[in-house]
Parts: sequence; C-alpha cells; structure tokens
Amino acid sequence: MNEQSPRAEAPADQYVLTLSCPDKQGIVHAVSSYLFMTGCNIEDSQQFGDHDTGLFFMRVHFSAEAPVTVDKLRASFAAIGDSFHMDWQIHRADQKMRIVLMVSKFGHCLNDLLFRARTGALPVEIAAVVSNHTDFAELVASYNIPFHHIPVTKENKPEAEARLLELVREERVELVVLARYMQVLSDDLCKQLSGRIINIHHSFLPSFKGAKPYHQAHARGVKLIGATAHYVTADLDEGPIIEQEVERVGHDVSPEGLVAIGRDVECQALARAVKWHAERRILLNGRRTVVFA
Repeated sequence: MNEQSPRAEAPADQYVLTLSCPDKQGIVHAVSSYLFMTGCNIEDSQQFGDHDTGLFFMRVHFSAEAPVTVDKLRASFAAIGDSFHMDWQIHRADQKMRIVLMVSKFGHCLNDLLFRARTGALPVEIAAVVSNHTDFAELVASYNIPFHHIPVTKENKPEAEARLLELVREERVELVVLARYMQVLSDDLCKQLSGRIINIHHSFLPSFKGAKPYHQAHARGVKLIGATAHYVTADLDEGPIIEQEVERVGHDVSPEGLVAIGRDVECQALARAVKWHAERRILLNGRRTVVFA
C-alpha cells in the first residue's frame, strides 16, 4: 500500500491590532493575555512609549487557529480597550486596503503606484483614479481601473470635492493618495478625511517656493535632493511626516537631471508611505507619526 502524504494544515487567519493610549503599567500584559485566552498566537509585536506625550503605541500581528471573525475579536477586545482608554483597531492582515489615487499632469508617482499594485508590491486595491485633467486616462485604462475626470475651478471646487467624497463612500475607500495632485484641498475636506490622505512633495519647501523648484535648487547649488510623504491637513504641506527620501547630487547635475532624480525619490517615499499605511504600521502621535516599519 502506498503511504498517504499528510494533509497540509490550513493556514491560520491573520490579523493586525493597533492601539494608542495613555502609557501605564500592564498594557502589554493585558494584550498578550487576551490573545492567549482567545487562542491566538502573536506573530510579531512592536511597541513604543513616548515620554514627551505620555502615550503608548503598539502594533501586534497575530494569528487565530480556531475559526473566528474580526467582529467577534473586536467585540471581545472592547473591554480591554475601554479599561486603558485605547484608540484601537483590529483588521484582517490579508485584506487589501481600497485606495483612490489622485493626479494632475505629472504621472511618475501614478505610474509607479499602478505598477507596484499590479505586481503585488503594494497590499492595496486601487478602486479608482481621479484627475482634474485627462492626460492619464489611457494609462489608467490599461490597468482596467476606473478613471474619473473631475475638473476643478475656483467656482466649482465645492461640487468637485463633493463628488470625490461620494466616490470615497461608494467605493468604501480607506485611503486617498495625492500622487502629484496639484490642487489645494479645502479645510473641510481635509477634516472629513483626516488621517486618510497622503501627499508627496519635494523637500525644498519652503526654501524654494513657486514654479520650477528644482531649477531654483540648481541655481543655489543644492547637494541633496529630497522628497517628503505626509498626511494632509488644513495646514498646507505641514501634516504629520510619514517618510522622507534623499539622494546626494554633484555640481555637474543639470536642472533636468535634478528633476529626474527628484521624480525617483518622490516615487520611493510615496510608495513606502502607502505600503506602511496599508499594512497598519502608522499611528498618529499629535503632529508626528509612529511608524512600525
């Protein structure tokens, strides 16, 4: 008789718990005890206590051998969250985050994110691309992703932002990514999507404002090209920083060369920020972020 090969065990369901709360003794013990008592196993755990703010931050990736739903996990954890005054969330680790990309006339970040999502390098599902121009409609269509042209003028800006919010609600979007979207969002929109909009810009601000910042940088002999990915707030380009990327440049690099290098570092910084947000690795800490990368 031929021996039967052992049946492969079904992979355990994977979840991510994130929390922040006033720092005090017993938080880690309470969380680990809860997971043990519910038959879960900790796969990875990261924590940070901020002495400046007195807050504690934690991210736990855990698995559940026995069948359980995320709703049951949330319901059973609620008492612990209340006892420590936690701001907490539990999500399935294998569920891709639904996002919307917004772009104007510079497509390098859009193209990079589309490709990374297609190849699985980003754990996201791009629900739609929104633009105030039609330049990249064909590119987006090649990925079989809906493209929404929403023109923005001074007169119709409230209506345009209302259409965006409607799209976010209809498509159950968790994150909006400004992939070089060159429109200033209203204070109201920033508040409604607080903690759910990421922007990218070159790090020469505020030193080189206005048109052609890389040409201004070249004229000043800049030696570092940088880019910053941050959450969007009503304060223009001053939201909590998520990630920054820099590259050293020499005196022989032309303005056009600086632009090309700048595009690369913008893509890198933005992609990492989107990935970390989608993996629930970023926790807001006032005007700063805690990133469990």
